[in-house]
Amino acid sequence: MGSIDYPFNPISVALGAEASFVARTIDSDRKHLTEVLRAAAAHEGSALVEIYQNCNIFNDGAWEPLKTAGIREDNLIRLEHGKPVRFGTDGQKGVARRSDGVLHVVSDVADCEGDCLWVHDAHAVEPSTAFALSRLADFNTLENTAIGIFRDVPRPVYDRLLAGQAERAQAAGRGDLAT
Repeated sequence: MGSIDYPFNPISVALGAEASFVARTIDSDRKHLTEVLRAAAAHEGSALVEIYQNCNIFNDGAWEPLKTAGIREDNLIRLEHGKPVRFGTDGQKGVARRSDGVLHVVSDVADCEGDCLWVHDAHAVEPSTAFALSRLADFNTLENTAIGIFRDVPRPVYDRLLAGQAERAQAAGRGDLAT
């Protein structure tokens, strides 16, 4: 019957730790999986990609609400940089920000006044909205599960930072690290 504990959310943890590339995809969506893995490989620095993958021993059928035609459209939120966040069979659902700043699901975008739909920005330096998107999912029903690239921001990588530090130390007469 599986674990009764509340599931761990790797996307939220990675975003909370200021990861610069964070994404989620599904093993059976080959096109999406390939796009996400290519973007992760092209990202300079560490990348975390959570892949929802079926295991016929431990969680057989666990991801069916996100894979089965006819119902997946109402459960999956496909994040696309620069586009309003819409989903549902006819794109009737969306993600908007309430007046208190919290992201929430709008069940009918026709009820959404003006441009209230959230436009996804995977390149936002501040990670709070990506974090909020990671928290929309109901892990019991898989409703409102976001997939795609939550965050992709450039950041100096360790080897370049270390080389720069060594150069500055040497220029300041603090020793030659080569000897």
